[in-house]
Amino acid sequence: MPQADCLQQRAPWRGLVNALDGKFIPPGPGAATRFGTLTCSRPARTCTPSTPSPSPPRPRSTRASSSSTGCWRACRSRTASTQSRSRSLCGAPTISRPTARAWHRCSLSSGPGPCRTAWDGSTGWSSSRSRSLGRPRIDVVCNCSGVFRDLFINQMNLLDRAIKLAAEADEPVEQNFVRKHSLEQAKELNISLRQAATRVFSNAAGSYSANVGIAIENGGNIDEDLQLQEQFLTRKGFALSSDAPGELTESTDLFKSALSKVDVTFQNLDSSEISLTDVSHYFDNDPTKVVGSLRKDGKKPGAFIADTTTANAQVRSLSAQVRLDSRTKLLNPKFYEAALKGGYEGVREITKRMRYTFGWSTTAGAVDNFVYEDSNETYIADEETSGTG
Repeated sequence: MPQADCLQQRAPWRGLVNALDGKFIPPGPGAATRFGTLTCSRPARTCTPSTPSPSPPRPRSTRASSSSTGCWRACRSRTASTQSRSRSLCGAPTISRPTARAWHRCSLSSGPGPCRTAWDGSTGWSSSRSRSLGRPRIDVVCNCSGVFRDLFINQMNLLDRAIKLAAEADEPVEQNFVRKHSLEQAKELNISLRQAATRVFSNAAGSYSANVGIAIENGGNIDEDLQLQEQFLTRKGFALSSDAPGELTESTDLFKSALSKVDVTFQNLDSSEISLTDVSHYFDNDPTKVVGSLRKDGKKPGAFIADTTTANAQVRSLSAQVRLDSRTKLLNPKFYEAALKGGYEGVREITKRMRYTFGWSTTAGAVDNFVYEDSNETYIADEETSGTG
């Protein structure tokens, strides 16, 4: 059916009129053309988890490729003074736009394209040669949240299949760091290459987060890197393999080995409504200090954020993004003056944001001193604001 005819017959206004009349509403093309082809009946956005193995629509895959290019440049600048063997990245897929997040990770590691079906899904990946990418394949460790694990198990399987496809590619290891690191880990841990290429990790079934946020809220002593490392690794070191779909096996040693080679940690910011200091799951899944303690040279990895809330994705350092958040919200007079007018609830919102800012100091050391100094002057030293005047 031509696309124009498809839109005409399944126009949203026609469905709205039928709903007001109490009539049946036939399925439409996903309520938004960006989710797929107009000729396919796709579920609405809230039903995305039930769609088996979807691949991202072309606009989102283009944005994900742009984001991966920016991440590659950040990784390259970070490792310019080190040996090439160190080019590895740890990323955390988020709930919003899961297929685009999967595409981003796959674009970095194996540079694959999806084998699209008629309904715009994906049955697998077709890997391109490394020389056609214009860069080496980057080794990517995917740290998935518990909610992502529950809702998007198909996307996790696609990630694992893409990474293993890259690890098994017959290419020079200088152009394929996925294969290089997998071979090293296979020898180190005495396992097969395919097992060593496991890069998709999450919590155990029924478990969520690394509980760093809870420790901060309870005022626990989490300043010690060893304590933070142990808590993160024991809760997040469960591997998913596409060879055994749906099963999560405890693989702490493999997780440690993969993280010890990481040079850059990376997350996506894909909502203009929720930023780094609005919720705890961003810093709870951040392994920056953990990686620093696992690396043989003890060097802290670079930490970057891809802001994909606009058409052109921007890659910033984590500290720059935290500064931006602090200046626009926590230290912004328009924000805290309006919040304080809300009484107890406004104070609770400011306290929560301050706690989440401290979370970034705990997991990544990404908060500048001026944020705490200005916060002290604004909320404690100022008698009018603190209510002590």
